Amino acid sequence: MKKVQEQKELTNMSEESDSKVEAMDLLRQLEDILESDALIDELGFIHPSQFSLLKEESDISSNLFYEAIHQSADGVVSSVESSNQDSLYFWNRDHKLGISTHVLLPLYRTAKHAFMTTFKQYRMCDNQYDKVGICLPTASSCDNLESTLLRHSKSLLLLSCDFITAWNCRKLIVSKKQQLSMFMDELLLSELVLSYSHKSEQAWNHRRWVIKSISANCSNFKEILGKESELVEKIAERSKMNYRAWNHRCWLVSHMTVDQVLCELKKSRSWAALHVTDNCCFHYRRRLLLKIMEGQSCVEDTVTHGYNVNIVQALKDELDWNETLIKRYVGREALWLHRRFLSMCWINNFVLAAGDASYHSKEAISLYHDFGTFLQNELCLLHSCSTIVDDDFVDVQAQAAHSASYILWLKVQVPKPLENELQEKIRDVDLKTLLNKSCPVRSSLFNYFMN
Repeated sequence: MKKVQEQKELTNMSEESDSKVEAMDLLRQLEDILESDALIDELGFIHPSQFSLLKEESDISSNLFYEAIHQSADGVVSSVESSNQDSLYFWNRDHKLGISTHVLLPLYRTAKHAFMTTFKQYRMCDNQYDKVGICLPTASSCDNLESTLLRHSKSLLLLSCDFITAWNCRKLIVSKKQQLSMFMDELLLSELVLSYSHKSEQAWNHRRWVIKSISANCSNFKEILGKESELVEKIAERSKMNYRAWNHRCWLVSHMTVDQVLCELKKSRSWAALHVTDNCCFHYRRRLLLKIMEGQSCVEDTVTHGYNVNIVQALKDELDWNETLIKRYVGREALWLHRRFLSMCWINNFVLAAGDASYHSKEAISLYHDFGTFLQNELCLLHSCSTIVDDDFVDVQAQAAHSASYILWLKVQVPKPLENELQEKIRDVDLKTLLNKSCPVRSSLFNYFMN
């Protein structure tokens, strides 16, 4: 009985040893694939049953590949490419990488163990430089450890994107090297992580760290910012209401020039017009407009007291565009919230300043009187949106409620000289009846603000 038990233990130990060897072999294969194809831009985890279909599709194109190889001068096929054809756990083609879900757990465990072991050695090596009387390790040994760490941490982060120690380790090594190519590699890695984990906070943080690190000494920084903005838009198309992605795009605005901001305001309009329920994209547009206003005093060709012609026109264009969307897409709250912001900007930046006694220019007075025209336009918008044709049509009811609530909100925001004028026009519209009809559950609240 004892011999049988010992035999079982030996068998189990042998199986564990074989599984560890197999897992290490899988990790090496994964890292070889990542190293051989530095332009991989998409990662997916695939069920084992799908690999046969992928292999069939690959065989058709691989035949053409081998024909081209045999016709070339050397006719050599790389070992990685050959191994990919027979692999049951990895699929790599056209810069796309698929990993079988069957091996995710052993791969992760092995990658974590390999990374932590190497990281421990690297810290010991690094600490010895600060001690006196100890023989310092050679530079090549530290370089080898750094190279191995970058290799293991990349695999680990693709398997577990929120492993903060691995991200910080890469920051440490890249900061020491201060090579632009390494910073760009970090952008590629984090983009690869975001291809399957669109809301990875650590990946977005890592991208911001890279951009801040290269902002001072990168000749094509403007181009990088443009590509970052496009990346967020591409990810937002796949992942709706992705706060982390849009927060990253808003953060980019702080590094943009006024010309870049104006360009972004124009470029992002078409996307926003197709996603009117996504308040994140309108929040981004609000951030762009605020950036323009922050830099208004630094721009020449001003109207009066630092207000640039482009700023006034940009705000007017945004109001007109927003009105078009409100009439086209009925009952969309995000559009009405955006209009509140635009109205507030107009009041705070132009009307209140123009109404100050110290302002005497014709342009300032014109801006002040333009707001009276603006109020008349808002009441016309209220009239066009407040007709409830069918009580069962929820969107129409919502449109009427949003428009009436907006006018009630605007009543509180207008400057004192125009408040009486707006109050008289509101009485003509009979706003109180409209509010109670469109949203009876809030009638008591509306009546309170109307008094």
